[in-house]
Amino acid sequence: MISNISLLTPKRILRESSATARALRSLALSLIALVAASCGSRTREATPSATPSVTPLPVAELLRRADEQYAARADLGQVREGLKTIRRIRAVEFDNYEAAWRAARLDYTLGDRSDDDREREQAFTDGMESGETATRVEPNRAEGHFWLGANYGGYAEFKGVLYGITYTVKLRREMEAVIKIDPSFEAGSAYLGLGQLDRELPEMLGGDPQRAVKTLEDGLKYGENNALLRLELAQAYLATKRKDDARRELTWVVNSKPDPNHLPEHEEAVKTARELLAKNF
Repeated sequence: MISNISLLTPKRILRESSATARALRSLALSLIALVAASCGSRTREATPSATPSVTPLPVAELLRRADEQYAARADLGQVREGLKTIRRIRAVEFDNYEAAWRAARLDYTLGDRSDDDREREQAFTDGMESGETATRVEPNRAEGHFWLGANYGGYAEFKGVLYGITYTVKLRREMEAVIKIDPSFEAGSAYLGLGQLDRELPEMLGGDPQRAVKTLEDGLKYGENNALLRLELAQAYLATKRKDDARRELTWVVNSKPDPNHLPEHEEAVKTARELLAKNF
C-alpha cells in the first residue's frame, strides 16, 4: 500500500467486535510496499495540521529530503519530519502535485503506525485532503489515487463500521482508478487493495472471496515479487479452502528476499506468513 499499501502490511485489523468491523480491519492497506500532506476538502471532522514556516530551499531539494525521510519510515519521527518538509512546499505551492501525493503517503504511514488516536485521526484526515488535492490537480496519474485510497482505508479502520461502509466504496473507486491508469503501479499494489477488500468484506457489503482470488492472481502479472500481494493471495486461498495453494504462497513469502525500499513492510509480511503457516499447517 501498498503499498505494501499494504502496500501497501497486514495491519488492517479493526478494533471492533462486530463482523462488519472485523471485515474493515484489513482495509487500512498496509500495502505493502508502498506510495501527500493536507488540503483539498475542508469538510472532515479534524482540522489540517498547522503549516510550518517557509524557507527558500528549492522545491526539488525539499522533495528529495521528504523522500529520504519516508525511506526511514521505520522511525516515526522521520515520518513526522517528512510531513514538516512537505508542508514547507505547500505553504507556497498549495497545488503542487508532487508534494500533495507525498504528503498523503506520509500521512497514511503515520496514521497506520502511530499509537496516538488523535494523531492517527489527524493524519488520515490530512492524508485524505491532500490526496483529494492530488487527484484534482493530476487526475490521470496513479500516485494521488493510490494514496488517497490508502487514507480512505485507514480512516475507515480508525472510525469504525458506519464510516467504514462509506469509505470502502471510495477505496474501491480509487484503486480501480489506479489500475485503469497504471496496473503495474507499485508492483500491482492496487490489486492488493481490491483483493483485500473483497476477502474481508461480508457478501452483504460487496465482499467476494472468489473475486479476491482472481483479482490477486491478476495482480501477480505486475508484482510477482510483491511479498504483501502474495501474502494476501495466500489468505484468499485459505478463505476459499485452497490450502495447498495457500501453503505455496506463504512459503514463498517466508523465503523471499526483501526489497530494500520496503524493508518494514517485508518484515511484517514474513512475520504474518510464519504465523499463518503455524496456525493452518
